Amino acid sequence: MGELLSTVTSDVQQLLRQEAELAKAEIREEAGKAGKAAGMFGGAGFAGYMVAVLLTLAAMFGLANVMDLGWAALIVTGVWAVIGLILYRRGRARMRTVSPKPEQTIQTLKEDMQWARHPTG
Repeated sequence: MGELLSTVTSDVQQLLRQEAELAKAEIREEAGKAGKAAGMFGGAGFAGYMVAVLLTLAAMFGLANVMDLGWAALIVTGVWAVIGLILYRRGRARMRTVSPKPEQTIQTLKEDMQWARHPTG
């Protein structure tokens, strides 16, 4: 009886260690996704900054030269605006896929608890 109890205890300890490792792996994966999305938000922020700078320069040159240089600067500003919009939308889409909960670990823990309650079923 003591040997059986020792084996069960050892198995439960090993199972808990494996579940902890699974949780760590899931959290690392989700943190990586969040980091990439945050990088895209950073890119969108930089692009927004560039839009403001270039739009200001475009307005200045546009008023100074009455068209030629100003239109060129507005085109560059438009390109930066499109880049910023694309980065923002991609970052937002990636952020929506990030799950802060280790779903697989939660599911396997529920299964383990069910098994612990009814080991023969």
